[in-house]
Amino acid sequence: MAGFLLRWFAALFLVMATFNPTKWNYVEWTLAGWRDNLPMVVLCGLILVIGFIIYLRATLRSIGAFGIILVLALIAALLWVLVDRGWLSLDDKTFMTWIGLIALSLVLAIGLSWSRVRRVLSGQVDMDDVDD
Repeated sequence: MAGFLLRWFAALFLVMATFNPTKWNYVEWTLAGWRDNLPMVVLCGLILVIGFIIYLRATLRSIGAFGIILVLALIAALLWVLVDRGWLSLDDKTFMTWIGLIALSLVLAIGLSWSRVRRVLSGQVDMDDVDD
């Protein structure tokens, strides 16, 4: 569980560092002054792209596009239940943006952790996990 939380916090950091509803994110920082800090903008952008490639490649290899759709559908159904029960409102667009970013980070974290989950559930080891 601690391993999943660590992967999720890393995915959450990656997603939130790229974009969030505050002014403290890569997109806002880049739009505000990319001409003054072009080398730093490029360096940070490349670091973010590498992070996304690692997470997206692992996610696509472990759960695939169908798995991504299933995880998103599960999150959407959970949100639907929360809205239906009156525990969550869709009126605040900023809050819904945060929810979407958290959902995206959960998809990435589940994708990165899926091999371990499958190993625990089935007892089968993936070829990438042999060194563990």
